[in-house]
Amino acid sequence: MSTILVTGGTGTLGRLVTARLRADGHEVRVLSRHAQPYAVDLREGGPGLDAAVAGVDTIVHCATSPRGGDERPAEVLIAAARKAGVGHLVYISIVGVDRVPFGYYKSKLAVEELVEASGLGWTVLRATQFHDLLLQLFEGLAKVPVMLLPAGVSDQPVETAEVAARLAELAAGAPAGRVEDLAGPEVRTLESLARAYLKASGRRRALVNVPLWGAAYRQFRAGGHLAPEHAVGKGTFEQYLAARSRR
Repeated sequence: MSTILVTGGTGTLGRLVTARLRADGHEVRVLSRHAQPYAVDLREGGPGLDAAVAGVDTIVHCATSPRGGDERPAEVLIAAARKAGVGHLVYISIVGVDRVPFGYYKSKLAVEELVEASGLGWTVLRATQFHDLLLQLFEGLAKVPVMLLPAGVSDQPVETAEVAARLAELAAGAPAGRVEDLAGPEVRTLESLARAYLKASGRRRALVNVPLWGAAYRQFRAGGHLAPEHAVGKGTFEQYLAARSRR
């Protein structure tokens, strides 16, 4: 079995990737800013990062910031991986990063380009938005009596565990380049998804669709972040909410 380093290994996706890889018999190292013994800030690197990548066969790069700026950590990680002779770098990206001119998406696309030009064996998987992200969005919007939703926007949420399972599978294999996207089973309007959230949470809120502006919004309305031709995910948003309620 391989020795695999998971960056962002304590995050929503990274901890599931870590658990899946360990269940499959791999030796897994978890790198994050606070996870010992590999507590590393990827923006700075240093001896801690060198120790984390030493002897590693594959890196699964899940570390990210919703504020963007992922390019610098990727550059530091790639340099350390080249120095250590890592054979395979797996990167999780987002469907639509090359179509939607949204700041965070631009950062993810830039990291894709860094990975492809790294000189390492590489694999890039793009996925649609996680159910967890939608839940976080709706919980924020529901803090006031009227939930304001961007008019005309749909989503295709996917179960995080399914993405983790695919990443673990890719990490155990040979570098594959850009693989097929992984999207959720349904394209749904945000209003439909918001109503599912309100029903599951027992909340009463008025829903108002608000037209927005800008190039990113136009591309979201046009479905630039969707992949209906790759609707291979199984878990629906309602199933996610029901499972979360049981927990």
